[in-house]
Amino acid sequence: MKNYFGFNLTGIKLLPVWLLFVVFFGVPYATALFMLRPTVPVSHPSLLVFPLLLLSMVVAFIFSFYMNKLTIEGLVYKEKGIAFNGKMGKFIVIILVGSILTILTLGIYLAWFIRDIQKFFVNNTVFGSQNFDFRGKGGRLFWILTLTLVLPIVLLTIVMISYSVANKGQVSSNGFILPMVMVILMIPYIYYVYKWTVDINYKDYHISWKTSFWNSIGKIAIEILLSIITVGIYLPLAQVRLYKYFAERTVAGSNETRSRFGYDIDPLNDFLFIWGQTLLAIITLGIYYPWTFCKIRSRILGKTFLVKES
Repeated sequence: MKNYFGFNLTGIKLLPVWLLFVVFFGVPYATALFMLRPTVPVSHPSLLVFPLLLLSMVVAFIFSFYMNKLTIEGLVYKEKGIAFNGKMGKFIVIILVGSILTILTLGIYLAWFIRDIQKFFVNNTVFGSQNFDFRGKGGRLFWILTLTLVLPIVLLTIVMISYSVANKGQVSSNGFILPMVMVILMIPYIYYVYKWTVDINYKDYHISWKTSFWNSIGKIAIEILLSIITVGIYLPLAQVRLYKYFAERTVAGSNETRSRFGYDIDPLNDFLFIWGQTLLAIITLGIYYPWTFCKIRSRILGKTFLVKES
């Protein structure tokens, strides 16, 4: 028997948070960019630029806290709500400490910083009076980021510099090649980061992702390729197909039972619905975005289920 999820957050409830974000992030950030624009004669940036950028960053983190909080609290499973007990003060401490340590270690601490943020949101999520427990390790994420993101970027940079030197500073006029290479290099990163993210305990269940590397890489590559070929038109369907693929390979297992997630895909209608909501957000210059966010998640989560296999 399939047990479906639900999502009851509404656009009108999300709207105040969204508007505050637009005002207190968008205005300072746009002002800072305006001050940094090239001018003739060349002048030094205003001293206000850095405080404005800092303010934008702080607002972005605060917004992420409330967005995650509202999203988690909007989740429903078996007609029971999911609670979130995380406190803003604790989150700010994590952000401040993580940011400082990441800067001091020249980015090395970033993996543990991401781990702390992920752990904060997962471990403060409660269902049926029981907290979830994130098990992902910072050390493992460090090697994932190093081998699937940093190293490929370094190698690609070396190749580009070598090519430029060999051709006396001339760079290929085909600007399509470099983005394509970057996308291909990012595929293992997408796979391993997602696999790292889905490592959660709940009661005596362990929620994890069960699939093979090459099958997953192939699936991700196909969906990305179709999105590129169609100049982004196919992207919503690519996201839905990947969501279904990931969901069906996400399992919750204990010593006695095993359940798996799934998604009842309706390719054409899902595609049209997501594009319709996205266009409404674009046409209204972002004002409709809270409704877009909530309605898409309500549709997707309403067709996401958990079914017992044994």
